[in-house]
Order: sequence, then structure tokens, then C-alpha cells
Amino acid sequence: MTRAEFLARLKRGLAGMPAAQIADIVADYEAHFNDAQEAGRSESEVAAALGEPERLAREQRAEQGVKRWEETKNPSAAAGAIFAILGLGALDIFILAPVLMGILGTLFAFFMAAIAIFIAGGAVATIGPFASQPGGPAVAFLLGIGLMAGATAWASVTGLLSIWLVNGLVWFGRLHYRLLKPAIETQV
Repeated sequence: MTRAEFLARLKRGLAGMPAAQIADIVADYEAHFNDAQEAGRSESEVAAALGEPERLAREQRAEQGVKRWEETKNPSAAAGAIFAILGLGALDIFILAPVLMGILGTLFAFFMAAIAIFIAGGAVATIGPFASQPGGPAVAFLLGIGLMAGATAWASVTGLLSIWLVNGLVWFGRLHYRLLKPAIETQV
């Protein structure tokens, strides 16, 4: 594979990322080719040593998704990091995706339950004192406030679990693709 082919395939794999990031990544790989050319290596040797450009593009996308997650810690960045890490390997998609979707579905259900309990607590706190509740209006009001506080705590714990999940996936991605990759390449 020539330098031009390698860089064209890399750019295609990076499509959709910000132009400045694509330019930086491509410049890094161009520097690899320049250094190797000065050392007397051919373009095909450098391209073979660097690996498949599509795989490198997926790794760069994953790394950018992880960086965005580490900087912003919002749901959009979390989704980006999760999908970028899952995009690294087809086998991982078949293994991780069903488990991950089950966990994400459960966390979503916990968030929805917290919202429903919070709304119910608000209804009990506002309507309960005017209804003939056992224990009187004070008990109904305090029960409503208690439900709202419990729902807030439930949502907070679910939020922490969501952050731990994303951090665990980031850890998995880094372990699997950065630490194990050199060990696999030396055995091949």
C-alpha cells in the first residue's frame, strides 16, 4: 500500500470528526512516513508496520470519544465513548452489546422510576393535606416530601452507577486495545 492510499483510507475512516482533529491525526501519520523514508524504508513497509488504516481510524475515534467523556462527563459524551469503544471490534459488539443494552435498559428504568416516584411524592405533598388521610395533613405532606427525597437519592445513585459503567467501559477499551495489542503483535 502506498502512502497516498494509506492516508486516503485513514481520512475516510476519520470522516465525521472535526476537521482540525483529522488534520492532526493525518499529520502524525505523515510524520511516520517521512521519518521512515529518511531511514530508508519503503512506503509499503511503513504502511504494513502501521497496520490497517480503518482500524487505526476506529482507535482514534475511540480515543477522541474517551477524551470527550473525561472532559465533559455528560450523557452525549458517555454515549459517544460507549459507541466508539464498541466500534473497535466486531467480536466485542456481539459480546458486549447484549450485556450493555441490558444494563443500560435497567439504568434507564431506574431513572424513569425515580422520576415517577418524585412526581408521585409531589402530588402526595400538595394534594395529601387536603384529602382526609390517616394521620392528618402533616403526615401526608411529610410522606410526599419523603418520597421526593427518596426519588432524588435513587436518581443520584443511578447516576453514579451510570458514570461507573462508562468509566468501566473506558477502562476496558484502554486495557483491551492499548495494553493487549502489543502483546498480541509480538506473538504473531
